[in-house]
Amino acid sequence: MRRIATIGVYGFTVGAFLEELAGGGVGLLLDLRQRRGVRGSDYSWANSARLQRALAAADIGYRHVKELAPTTELRQLQYREDDRQGVGKRNRIVLAPQYVERYTREILDPFDLGALVAELPSSSVTALFCVESDPEACHRSLVAERLRTEHGLPVTTIRPG
Repeated sequence: MRRIATIGVYGFTVGAFLEELAGGGVGLLLDLRQRRGVRGSDYSWANSARLQRALAAADIGYRHVKELAPTTELRQLQYREDDRQGVGKRNRIVLAPQYVERYTREILDPFDLGALVAELPSSSVTALFCVESDPEACHRSLVAERLRTEHGLPVTTIRPG
């Protein structure tokens, strides 16, 4: 049976990240970021080329699903709401309602999740990946919820220690 996990960058070292993926039975990581880089030396391991090398060394597959990434305009909408609430991306705990509505309508609804699900491995967990540590603060939670409700896939969350 296909299974889904969600995981972010913040709060992990590369070693802890890979250990959690392996411990969670993850065989494929779906990168849902538009820009596959993370600012700051603490998270340079999560920049695309480095991340892909680390995953390959751990025998974990990688796929970039840019079509599920929020557009720059949507990210800016969320950043404005973060500013209004006085929180940073690393401290956000919830998505703005307007962001949720627009991401769902503009990105998630038109995307063929059924075709994606058909390509997922059934012998291992597939992880939805972005940067935020809390999935509720990230669009990956919206994708995960849709996979759970419409495709019956069990979803778990991998959080930093």
